[in-house]
Amino acid sequence: MTRTISIVLAMAMATAAVVAFGQSAGVKAIASAAAALGGKERIVAIKTLVMEGSGVAPNIGQNPHPEGPLPTWWVPEFKRKIDLAKAQARTEQHRIGMFPFALPTDNRLSQGLDGEVAFNINAEGRAQRASDAAVVDRRIEMLGTPVTIVRAALDPGAKVGAPRQNKLKKPGAREMVDIVTAKGDKLTLALDATTHLPASVSWMTVSENLGDVVNTTSFEDYETVSGIQLPRRYVTKIDFRDWTSGDFHVSKNTVDGDVGELAAPAAVKSAAAPAPPVISVDAQPVAKGIWWLAGTGGNAFSILFEFDDHLTLFEAPTSEARTRAVIDKARALAPNKPLTEVIVTHHHFDHTGGLRTAVAEGLTVISHQGNESIFKEMTSRQATLKPDLLTKSGKTLKFRGMDDTLVLKDGSMEVDLFRLHDNTHSPYLIAAFVPRDNLLVEGDLIDMTWFKHPWAENYRQNLAMRKIHFAKDIPVHGRIATFDEEMAALAEMEKRN
Repeated sequence: MTRTISIVLAMAMATAAVVAFGQSAGVKAIASAAAALGGKERIVAIKTLVMEGSGVAPNIGQNPHPEGPLPTWWVPEFKRKIDLAKAQARTEQHRIGMFPFALPTDNRLSQGLDGEVAFNINAEGRAQRASDAAVVDRRIEMLGTPVTIVRAALDPGAKVGAPRQNKLKKPGAREMVDIVTAKGDKLTLALDATTHLPASVSWMTVSENLGDVVNTTSFEDYETVSGIQLPRRYVTKIDFRDWTSGDFHVSKNTVDGDVGELAAPAAVKSAAAPAPPVISVDAQPVAKGIWWLAGTGGNAFSILFEFDDHLTLFEAPTSEARTRAVIDKARALAPNKPLTEVIVTHHHFDHTGGLRTAVAEGLTVISHQGNESIFKEMTSRQATLKPDLLTKSGKTLKFRGMDDTLVLKDGSMEVDLFRLHDNTHSPYLIAAFVPRDNLLVEGDLIDMTWFKHPWAENYRQNLAMRKIHFAKDIPVHGRIATFDEEMAALAEMEKRN
């Protein structure tokens, strides 16, 4: 017994020694980064940081072609103010969309963080509390500078892992250090193996469309400001197709300057954080065996078709929760018929937020063949940070592709799918026509609430080419409308814009 206890104690001591060595080596790496930035004492003493400049903010998941570049928001004015002592920050952007869009493309964003309170300020200057999830996002956003991440790693409450080398050859060699901050945020800091300056910081987030997403902000083009090394460029990418989510050039870095009042207004602090949206699905019959599945909990709806021996869903949008609720409603509407397939109009992320859910439920995905590659990528990724239905199911994509047209037909129902020709919103966008009831079913062809309609002429041309003059349009976005109502709305939009 004594020998057994001695062995256990020895193993425990050895393990503790390894952990201590790892922590010690990690702390040493962080100390070298602090020294490279300007010295540990100087870094810890910094009170405020301000970054001003311009850049671009690509619109993730909205590229017209699945294999093409992302559309971008040009950001002629960017300013981020950080009060490190008070754990407060404010990010302000003037953004101009460099792409055709149905909503206003010239806007200003103002987003704040005050400790455990996140808030937004609208164009009229009114502040409104944001979700608790936004608190975590903005706290990590604050850590996206060399000074703030190194300071967080120097905090006695932080845990710093043993450094490891990446596989890049010099001059790209990096020393990687895993950090768990005192707040519990997990990030990985990469240090330049030669200069010891922070090269990038990475962290993981959850995506309805992609599962786990690794975000990496790279620090480039350092300059000396008030004795501190600071980047003049920040580039953030995600690990899906190496997409860039932000690229900002800093024209002015300020250390310990006046940042003004960054605190949340008292009314915002005392307000409760917004509750998650309530998800409900309302099934509105629009013809025999056809339901419009609207409701709450998302900005996009679905449509259900009942065939002789199965059900077909049109669109799986927004999120896992929304699409799961839609699937449950569909099965309840015709409990004796299996739901076997879902038509997905195109790859844009607001239309594929439930794609992974549909695959997890075993549904065959029907879409244009040009969308297959990106759908495979989206549904082959794992979700470990917040395991979703697809990761738990282990299922893979079942895909049925079409080119110009595809007719789904039996004795009860006929749904004619067709591609929109020359559509700049998405070249692989498809819609449906139900000849029996003279119904158009579509997503992103028109929404009666849109501010403008850049694709109006293309919409008219495609309807004319297909010889469609529908009685009603059953949309994914917006409300049900007649042909005449939509043509009048298009004319009004064109007159206004």
